[in-house]
Amino acid sequence: MREMSRRNMLKFAAVAGMAGTAAACSGVGGGSGGGGGGGTDAGGSATLRYAWWGNNVRQENYTNALNAFMEDHPEITIETEFAEYTAFQERMTTQMAARNVPDLFWVPSAQVMTYYANGLFHDLDGVGTLDLSDYSDADIDGLRLDGVHNTMALGIFVPVVRYNATMAEEDGVTLPEGEDWSWDGFTEFAIDYAANNPNGRWAVNYGPDHDLTLEAWLRQRGEQLWTEDGQIGFTADGIASWLDFWENLRLAGAAPSLSEQDGVGADWSLIGERVLSYFGNSNHIIDDAQFFPEATFLLRNMPVAADATAGHPYLYTPRLAIYGDIDEANLEAAGTLLNYSANNSDMLRITGLTMGAPVNPRVAEEVTEFASPDEQQMLDAVSHDRALERNPRYEAPAGSSTWRTILTRVSEQVALEQSTTVDAATAMIAELQAAIERAA
Repeated sequence: MREMSRRNMLKFAAVAGMAGTAAACSGVGGGSGGGGGGGTDAGGSATLRYAWWGNNVRQENYTNALNAFMEDHPEITIETEFAEYTAFQERMTTQMAARNVPDLFWVPSAQVMTYYANGLFHDLDGVGTLDLSDYSDADIDGLRLDGVHNTMALGIFVPVVRYNATMAEEDGVTLPEGEDWSWDGFTEFAIDYAANNPNGRWAVNYGPDHDLTLEAWLRQRGEQLWTEDGQIGFTADGIASWLDFWENLRLAGAAPSLSEQDGVGADWSLIGERVLSYFGNSNHIIDDAQFFPEATFLLRNMPVAADATAGHPYLYTPRLAIYGDIDEANLEAAGTLLNYSANNSDMLRITGLTMGAPVNPRVAEEVTEFASPDEQQMLDAVSHDRALERNPRYEAPAGSSTWRTILTRVSEQVALEQSTTVDAATAMIAELQAAIERAA
């Protein structure tokens, strides 16, 4: 999952008229407590550390939501630890080494198995303050690691194509429909659009580094990112075909060059008014649409290859965990806060739906009553894929946390014509395999 860059984070804060810091650690609502979980007193009070990532707006919204929680639970004080996505992971690595981990924390996808291997997750079975009555067995089974239920899902993302419907209307075009909504159909449309639209716009960002879209591409071709036994699930041919897809678009002028979009990771604020469509996460529409409020953005689920493997759709679920070494006297209080985070639509009224569609089916229904039009687009995209047949999806193994960085680097080498797609794919697998073996 690509989070907003530091540059875009600052630009978005300016657009939204918000102030904040890229990283913060503070008490919420005036409470105070000790490190490593705080502790309890004779009256049953607890101090909990809660850590999450995002941009300044998310920091503001979640701080407000945690304040609301404490108003309803005056016996619980929350100390917040917030950072931008990359800085969050760096800090967690330091805290993990010192065994000074927050009591509740969000789990980056690339770190799920690394954190698990280091004992960071507490078994949630038997936590009496966590209500699982709304969930199906399949919902909970999808979160288990080695058969143990030790995390909750914050939401669901799916890979999508976001497009500017206002721009499409201005240019008199319609994206392919039905069977034509395939990778080949999109490519043909994109090249034709870029060559003929009257405003010199690109059809799509140059996006070979987007992880969720790559995963969709691989799964449609019978490959996966990771296997059940913690190995690489894709081939050099799979990655090379992916890079070839993007190079075809770039060389045809349907997608911008690296200099035109400021690197492999496109700067949305820079190119958003010049590209018709954008491959990304379903939840990104909520923040990104605010850069261009005069436009209407719509979502499409992934193009599908004519010979796509059955069961290729998947759901991406960011996780929230209770620390494995939490002070046991604080466990029930932590369960109460975890329950609020995963099962309470009132919290989502405050935070918005930037962490995706709720997994809890009751909450997913309740949020439709107050979701914004952009949030409703996201909910519909997730609902579409959630209803489809899906093969299992496995988490990234320990040692693989830099795989997105490797993908970005080899993508850049290809775009700068310093490497062929086959050589880049082969080098990516070799580097990643060595990292996994070192961690084993």
